[in-house]
Amino acid sequence: MDETDRNILGLLGADARMSVATLARRLKVARSTVQARLERLETTGIIAGYTVKLGEAARQGRLRASVLLSIEPRSQAAVLTRLKSIAEVERCHTTSGRFDLLLQIAAQNTQVLDQVLDQIGAMTGVKSSESLILLSTKIDRAV
Repeated sequence: MDETDRNILGLLGADARMSVATLARRLKVARSTVQARLERLETTGIIAGYTVKLGEAARQGRLRASVLLSIEPRSQAAVLTRLKSIAEVERCHTTSGRFDLLLQIAAQNTQVLDQVLDQIGAMTGVKSSESLILLSTKIDRAV
């Protein structure tokens, strides 16, 4: 991946709907060059898809939380299977350090969040958890 590829990814990260012609104009390269590079980036898995990034207006009314989980040794597969069945769990990351998993949760209100946290805490294999309610987003560079 070279500078042109990184520039294509940067522009698409800001606006995934940008046309190939607009990308070519902004990068000062031929349209066919951009098209070929996009096809290669897709084929090699660097671009997995194109999506909509929701803004704060779409997230209003949803309570968001990060949950750190410490799990029993050799329980990760079973815990992950149970977490997949909880609709409010949007993402789950493995981590290094004191905690084993980092969950991102979105709930309609505090009552639903409380129920989800109780459900997670009661799972066999979960040793401990720590919850952080997210208040506002100050920086979001996620693509």
